[in-house]
Amino acid sequence: MPEPITPVAFPPNFLWGAATSAYQIEGAVREGGRTPSIWDTFSHTPGKTAGGDHGDIAVDHYHRFHEDVELMAGLGLGAYRFSISWSRVQPTGRGPAVQVGLDFYRRLVDDLLAHDIKPAVTLYHWDLPQELEDAGGWPERDTALRFAEYAQIVGEALGDRVEQWITLNEPWCSAFLGYGSGVHAPGRTDPEASLRAAHHLNLAHGLGATALRSVMPARNTVGLSLNSSVVRPLTQDPADLAAARKIDDLANGVFHGPILHGAYPQSLLAATSSVTDWSYVLDGDLRKINQPLDTLGLNYYTPTLVSAARPDRQGARADGHGASEHSPWPAAADVDFHQTPGERTEMGWTIDPTGLHELIMRYNREAPGLPLYITENGAAYDDKPDPDGRVHDPERVAYLHGHLSAVRRAISDGADVRGYYLWSLLDNFEWAYGYEKRFGAVYVDYATLERTPKSSALWYGQAARTGSLPEVESA
Repeated sequence: MPEPITPVAFPPNFLWGAATSAYQIEGAVREGGRTPSIWDTFSHTPGKTAGGDHGDIAVDHYHRFHEDVELMAGLGLGAYRFSISWSRVQPTGRGPAVQVGLDFYRRLVDDLLAHDIKPAVTLYHWDLPQELEDAGGWPERDTALRFAEYAQIVGEALGDRVEQWITLNEPWCSAFLGYGSGVHAPGRTDPEASLRAAHHLNLAHGLGATALRSVMPARNTVGLSLNSSVVRPLTQDPADLAAARKIDDLANGVFHGPILHGAYPQSLLAATSSVTDWSYVLDGDLRKINQPLDTLGLNYYTPTLVSAARPDRQGARADGHGASEHSPWPAAADVDFHQTPGERTEMGWTIDPTGLHELIMRYNREAPGLPLYITENGAAYDDKPDPDGRVHDPERVAYLHGHLSAVRRAISDGADVRGYYLWSLLDNFEWAYGYEKRFGAVYVDYATLERTPKSSALWYGQAARTGSLPEVESA
């Protein structure tokens, strides 16, 4: 029998949004009492970012937010996911809030609501106040306690108007790229510290969720966004299957184990015993981490292909997470990473919408009844304006069509997916890649900061307005 055709239309209440993060777009790094975050320090350290790029101005969203909100409204988007700059609100990571910092986010939220766009707040998108890093950063328990205080401050300020809350974005990157491979801020390369950081990020999520709920209306939802990996073995050989299990534990189980199930996988603890004894997991921590979730955000870009280490392996580790002599995968020297076959984006990431469907269905099984959001999905391409100033990006349109079709298929298969946030609204500072990689649906001329919606933005806006996927141009 032929496979049933997945309906093109999405559920009527499906949320169509776009996403950004504070350090990537805001700029104004020295205004309103804001102090340096780890990304300010890292990006100003020679050799850490492409071209020495930094976020001092970024795309100046701090001064141009009204223009950006009007752009979203013009496209017909129903939601906007943004992050709060911790050091703009609480410059040292301790003590009372700076009201001028909170006022910026109050104005942004009010403007979104005035344009009938739902705000979704992410409390932490990698920009730890530098003073907290100087005190030890995420490998130290105190950072999780400070995060809970920060969460309460922001929840009190915005909880009456913002209903969707995300504690952490991609804690895997914060822990393992920041403290393991060193390709992200703060640039440390200590495998044991990366696992300590992962645990304290989990603890921060649990304590932060509790703090938010203590000060916000019960109608508000609290979740987090995970960049869970779709880990596939190169072959069905038992050694390759074991390698895939190890990487799945390090990519996924280290977070969804304690957060969803109240325990770290025993296989993870055993596999990393040569690196750490996990003695920093104190009595009561797992209970504090295992708070009920109202939603779960999934960020997806490309699958991961692994095998047991081959004696003849050559070249760099092909895990898609930047070049470093230090691995972000503790105790995994016995695993090789392989480029998956197929068409790639400018990041070198294989385009594979089946991975998104697989990821959604995994969490549909592991956390039945938990509403899911795709909180990041998108692609970088070498976008350039044509002679008329238009930016035509058919590759991104095709990418979005493929991945949104995978989301619709998952909904047809029974998954409770409530919305999709395109990454990213704007071209921006792409972390260690500087301004070389353009993920935006809106093109930004970095010399003038002029915004131009790409053809993908217009296509996505039509999808948002109609609740169905427009046709894609044939090549």
